[in-house]
Amino acid sequence: MKTINKFQYILSFFISASMLISCSSGDYSSGSDDANLEVSGHFDPKGKGPSSHTIKILDEARRTLPFSDTRDFEENEKGFIAAMMERQIKANAGHIAWDMDAFNFIDEQEEYSSVHPSLHRIAKLNQNYGLYEVIPGIYQVRGIDLAQITFIRGKKGWIAYDVLVSAETAAASWRLFQEHIGGGLPITTVIYSHNHGDHWGGVRGLITDEDVASGRVQVIAPDGFMDHLVAENVFAGNAMNRRLFYQYGLLLPRSPYGYVTQGLGHLISQGSVGLIAPTKLITKPIEEVMVDGVRMIFQLTPDTEAPAEMNTYFPDMKALWMAENIMHGMHNIYTLRGAPVRDALNWSKYINEALYLFGQEAEVMFASHHWPRWGNERIQEILRAQRDAYAHLNNQVLHHANQGVTINQIHNVYEVPHSLQKSWYTRDYHGSHQNNSRAVIQRYLGYWDNNPTTLFPLSPEESAPLYVEMMGGSKKIMAKGKELIRDGKYKHATEILNRLVQAEPGNQEAKDLLADAFEQIGYQQENPGLRNSFLAGAYELRNDIPASAIPNSSSPDVIRVMTTGQFLDFLAIRMDGRKTQGMKYGINLITPDNGEKYAIELSNETLTNIKGYVLPNPDLEITINRKDLEIVMMGQKTLVDMIKDGTTKTQGDPSILAKIGEAMVTFDPRFPIMPGTKLRGSETISKADAYSAEKLPRNNPE
Repeated sequence: MKTINKFQYILSFFISASMLISCSSGDYSSGSDDANLEVSGHFDPKGKGPSSHTIKILDEARRTLPFSDTRDFEENEKGFIAAMMERQIKANAGHIAWDMDAFNFIDEQEEYSSVHPSLHRIAKLNQNYGLYEVIPGIYQVRGIDLAQITFIRGKKGWIAYDVLVSAETAAASWRLFQEHIGGGLPITTVIYSHNHGDHWGGVRGLITDEDVASGRVQVIAPDGFMDHLVAENVFAGNAMNRRLFYQYGLLLPRSPYGYVTQGLGHLISQGSVGLIAPTKLITKPIEEVMVDGVRMIFQLTPDTEAPAEMNTYFPDMKALWMAENIMHGMHNIYTLRGAPVRDALNWSKYINEALYLFGQEAEVMFASHHWPRWGNERIQEILRAQRDAYAHLNNQVLHHANQGVTINQIHNVYEVPHSLQKSWYTRDYHGSHQNNSRAVIQRYLGYWDNNPTTLFPLSPEESAPLYVEMMGGSKKIMAKGKELIRDGKYKHATEILNRLVQAEPGNQEAKDLLADAFEQIGYQQENPGLRNSFLAGAYELRNDIPASAIPNSSSPDVIRVMTTGQFLDFLAIRMDGRKTQGMKYGINLITPDNGEKYAIELSNETLTNIKGYVLPNPDLEITINRKDLEIVMMGQKTLVDMIKDGTTKTQGDPSILAKIGEAMVTFDPRFPIMPGTKLRGSETISKADAYSAEKLPRNNPE
């Protein structure tokens, strides 16, 4: 059993790995009357091709979407300087951090009957892989990570704006840039536009701590960057990691039947993630700063795409940087991985502010994803459309909510204006209007639909047996499910088959049938997160959860920037309170090197802390320098060892640590989502088992 003295955990800011599952391929006949379900080359032996119903939906999209508008392809190619010749970029640890060849299938056919044509379109656009000029003095390396890196010519060197996920992809980008443009000049400044990991994780591929400490390089970020970097994700981090398996399709091979692209970019690289803390924060709503001789006007946009984010205008170049507040599609108000719901109206207002502050004169607009837009008319067209998209979403969802439409209905009621549906730059390429509409209601009204039945309902596995009984048992449900699937009513099929699988998690035939419905719904999706989620659910229902697929995105740099209070708060989350019944302890934690002190109390099965106070008569007092505490936080050394070697001083009863430690759970991001699924090679873990104190912790399953 893990103890607090062996503390080591996975921080969940993003998954920096794409785990591909090798499955045999071959012909598979579904036994259905629909011949289109026979498929060769599917990565999953149980996998099926698109049905005639799915093909009809995708053909309708090909007929009605504005494919005659090819401006994106023209802009995407503009400014091309050189291709990245390294098709595979190795991680420092020896594995492949980035594999561009895995996406070759995207260009091998003009269309796929298993891929929504609009999703295929953005995948083709995401195939750009090399160095581009935005305007003289501003360059981007694109297609080498989920985001892209920008280099801006300063007086003494280069300013790097947003630096990818991994050190290896950032370093490869820098090498390509230096080969063609850089001229051997150094990086003088790094700017993080916001606190999401695909914009700062690669910093150590460009600069070092010594560069910053010596003053050779400054690091600029928006106000609140460090706090939000940790706080937005860490407390529910393990659950976010697991949900990312679905949103980002981490278990799906890159294939026309699996993972195609992520919309924002192709994928998250899986190299080394690092962080160097900012040396300067932008704190004013509009703040002009001279950065290595380049005049920049920063516009803080808090609580938009990220809690801490900023746009930047370069007035001398008439260039407008829109961070991730503008992308070539609709973004997430509710992100499937899980995060606080974003403010669509606020987002719209900040885009409007940028339009009126800078958009009237800007001649180029570029950002941390996708390609630039050139010409003031084009820039204003995009800004107004995206402004209106977020404002319409907020206002019209609330319009319906004020007339009684609930969170469980709004996604079937809300419609994107036809004028915006005809525009590629507001399509569902990252967020989806279905989930975003539900998010607006969640933000203002919460999860409850105002029906008392749903206030504290039975858990699905408790209610499902009643549904199965009243529907006449599994045979009738299976027969009806097959009928609904045959008729192309896939969502209807999932309603009844999900009940059956919840009631009978060991019924593999039912799970396979539910997977068949999920798969067709997945093929029909324009949005990559929705596609990935349905296909991931289908994969796990058929094959369980691969035992090797455990991500490790922990980063010493990130752990280091956690406040002591955040560390203690996360310990409180890791603690299974049921195992501390009857315990009552008071602990003082003192870190002399930074002058902090914390009063920690365990009572009522709850661990609490408060900064700046100490208990007058604690059961235990711990004195450890913060720099040494970080070693414990990273799992490099135990607190017991530090007590033994004198690094840590204690007064009182140190055995309290072991007692509390017995209640600590090390989270594993491979817990089951779909009923009856398990980690391969292990016994089935049901949701009921997961809630049982006797079954916890579920550490290091084989």
